[in-house]
Amino acid sequence: MGHIQEIKDEVTILFAGDSGDGIQLTGGQFTETAALLGNDISTFPDFPAEIRAPQGTVAGVSGFQLHFGSIELFTPGDSADVLVVMNAAALKSNLHNLKKGGIVIANIAGFDKKNLRLAKFDDAISPLTDGTLDGYKVHEVDVTKITRETLKESGLGVKIIDRSKNMFVLGFLYWMYNRKLENTIKFLETKFASKPELVKSNIAVLKSGYNYGDTAEAIASRFEVKPASIKPGTYRNIMGNEATAIGLIAAAQKTNLSLLCGTYPITPASDILHFLSKYKNFGVKTVQAEDEIAGICAAIGASFGGSLGITTSSGPGIALKGEAIGLAGIFEVPLVIVNVQRGGPSTGLPTKTEQADLFQALYGRNGESPVPVIAAQSPSDCFESAYEACRIALEHMTPVFLLTDGYIANGSEPWEVIKSSDLPDITVKFAEPRNEEDAPFLPYKRDDKFVRQWAIPGTKGLTHRIGGLEKDFETGNVSYDPENHERMVKVRQAKVDKIADFIPLQKIDSGEESGSILLLSWGSTYGAVKTATRNLLREGKSVSHVHVKYLNPLPRNLGDLISKFDKVIMPEMNNGQFIKIIREKFLVNAIGLNKIKGLPFATSEIVDKVNEVLAQNIV
Repeated sequence: MGHIQEIKDEVTILFAGDSGDGIQLTGGQFTETAALLGNDISTFPDFPAEIRAPQGTVAGVSGFQLHFGSIELFTPGDSADVLVVMNAAALKSNLHNLKKGGIVIANIAGFDKKNLRLAKFDDAISPLTDGTLDGYKVHEVDVTKITRETLKESGLGVKIIDRSKNMFVLGFLYWMYNRKLENTIKFLETKFASKPELVKSNIAVLKSGYNYGDTAEAIASRFEVKPASIKPGTYRNIMGNEATAIGLIAAAQKTNLSLLCGTYPITPASDILHFLSKYKNFGVKTVQAEDEIAGICAAIGASFGGSLGITTSSGPGIALKGEAIGLAGIFEVPLVIVNVQRGGPSTGLPTKTEQADLFQALYGRNGESPVPVIAAQSPSDCFESAYEACRIALEHMTPVFLLTDGYIANGSEPWEVIKSSDLPDITVKFAEPRNEEDAPFLPYKRDDKFVRQWAIPGTKGLTHRIGGLEKDFETGNVSYDPENHERMVKVRQAKVDKIADFIPLQKIDSGEESGSILLLSWGSTYGAVKTATRNLLREGKSVSHVHVKYLNPLPRNLGDLISKFDKVIMPEMNNGQFIKIIREKFLVNAIGLNKIKGLPFATSEIVDKVNEVLAQNIV
């Protein structure tokens, strides 16, 4: 029987199964292959919240959503076109994410009585046969059985053979979407270079899955997703955490500074440390300290000594670093603090995404301790945002917060590789050596940006006092004078406020410069809001989109832009934080749209809110 060839502009595939099923690797390999073909892509890995949750349970389900297409994409997709499930628990926890009429590929070995019980189904009634999947196109495949049959002569144990079943699924999907196997074959040859028997077995199962598509009579359709029309250039698929690391390195290289990352591992920020540790050839130093406080203090010491100090963490670790961030602020040394946000409070939801640390970044220290804050909007934008955080820190002699979150840190998309020569310049100037006949060095004497000089220890004539106690306005000597303290508090705030003169003016991302509805977003909500705005504009709705990268200080013209719209809607993955700042700063009765489920916004949620506001004429 011939197979029908269908052309698709975009497809969303959701892979789901136990953590031991290789779901992230399967999704990652399909992503790499799609990227090499020239598709635009956006991914969302979704990890179990529990470490080593029991196999077969809903709590242990790992997911990977991939959106790829021949058109420009900004999100991993709302609902999936294809749901791949390795067991009953994966189906139970993800079926609601599949479009009606979508395709289900189910490993029937994962629907035996044991798996049904673990997933809290009646062990005598399978969702594959009880009508649950009526209206869907279901491909029941005994992946486990076929994998074992393929490798029965391999000499490998059953446990090792069963680990290869994800390659069968991958091969089958490559057939379904007309993808070649070469990229994954090269990956397997590299990954298992020291174990040729695993290279051979995984390739055999991969090809078995591909051939299954050709021979299975029940499967009538194959699909073609052509390359996307994007600006010519050199692209690579990049994850947010990796882009952050490369952006930090690029800033250090551009300024000829040594980079030191002092940190402590924490989900979902640990990969930045892992990536940085691979670049010793660029003079990058990584210190995995004994705790969060030691990590940031090492970074502060590096900055005091004339290097670019970096520390990375997530919300709980940032809480521990609070006093040291204030110390860097009163020192007035450059420091970049990366917060890869996750669900909170306390330990909260370590593997789930959230945008709830904005207030912590702005206010989470004792005393008046202002810190500039910028937020990345997508995996690839993590590069530019990290580079910009370094620029602000170095040129304004201040700690700077860079906010990302688990969604964009672990997600991936195409990134156009930038030449070093094309990167914006970063001005770094150290205080010059002084002779005995020169006037005494004043470490806190400031320029017209309220920025003090960067005095490197050991430089002739630059001996000065530094510490956490309040200091005299210019000499740096300890001072308890009330007038001096107020003056120092005011000038430290003025320095941060002055940064507004050295960041871009706010632009409209989509839509007109005035109208009925303004969607005002920040951070990783960018993709969903941009897509929603694009869809609403196609429907003729009066909607515009402004996305704010610089959260402190805000762009100087932001208030003027906001004032040109009748209503402002602010989607946030928190209980309403940025909206409070906008209301207080600009006296705008903004409308909140809040999602606090450990998941990113779906485009449809934002579209529905806009239509609700338009229909009800909410003021």
